[in-house]
Amino acid sequence: MPSWNDLINKVQNFGNDVQGINNFLNLTMDESLNAVSALRCNRNVIFYASAFLQKPQLDPMTIQITNEEINCFMAVMHGMDFSKGLSLILHTPGGMTNATETLVEYIHSKFCYVETIIPTFAMSAGTMIALSSDAIIMGRQSQLGPIDPQMLIGGKSVSARSIFAQFEKAKDDIHENVINAHLWAPILGSMSPGLLIEASKANDYSEEIVKNWLERKGFQKSAEIANYFNDPALHKSHGKRIDRNDAREQGLSIIDLEDSQALQESVLTAYHTMTILFEKTSASKIVVSNFGKRWVKNIA
Repeated sequence: MPSWNDLINKVQNFGNDVQGINNFLNLTMDESLNAVSALRCNRNVIFYASAFLQKPQLDPMTIQITNEEINCFMAVMHGMDFSKGLSLILHTPGGMTNATETLVEYIHSKFCYVETIIPTFAMSAGTMIALSSDAIIMGRQSQLGPIDPQMLIGGKSVSARSIFAQFEKAKDDIHENVINAHLWAPILGSMSPGLLIEASKANDYSEEIVKNWLERKGFQKSAEIANYFNDPALHKSHGKRIDRNDAREQGLSIIDLEDSQALQESVLTAYHTMTILFEKTSASKIVVSNFGKRWVKNIA
């Protein structure tokens, strides 16, 4: 399979031929995903990816997991032999918890076996999807993250845990010295009524559904695993890197991507191809199967 430099050189050879570039990248993607399928017991393969690294300036709703994902997965899954299982290649910063739950329940209702392959990043709700899997395939560069749910406030994605922690900090400061209430008043006054309750519910809800998914797959200590991935005191940052060794220590079924050189090359070629597609086109989200079915979200 071509390396990153090989892909870049071939793309540059097309010059300004946009159609030629797209055709080459799509063909390379199809070849890569078919190779993954052959190497993973002829399973169905879906690559879900977001341009959050290439286009970080976009509205979160454009690059995160939202309710539209169920439609694109239904489209690319149409006609598959579900008895063969699914290898889901995942690259996402996360997104809405409710949308993630809907997507996970749909996928697992269709396939008898689901494994998640993470080329680099599957954060937040992406981690939740991975934790619902029968197995997770990760390389040295791959990472999960805290499942800390995000809430859209004023058009920005805000950590539910951070909202809860801010209220707790205000309570402690005011309890220590009532004069601090004057300092906190503008901040607390800017928050809508019931926000603390909604943030607490969102946090508990995310952890509970992950626990239930782990239990369904027969993992021991499912509650402890779910709590580990949702522990702000431990992780301290929504972007905290949780690598395969960390995940394996929690009792998760982790397969090393490097165990198969051919699989590693095929997965990374698909990933690099997707990266170039995001850089060269207006695509912000792409879902593609090994049967060549595609769903693409383009930006103006």
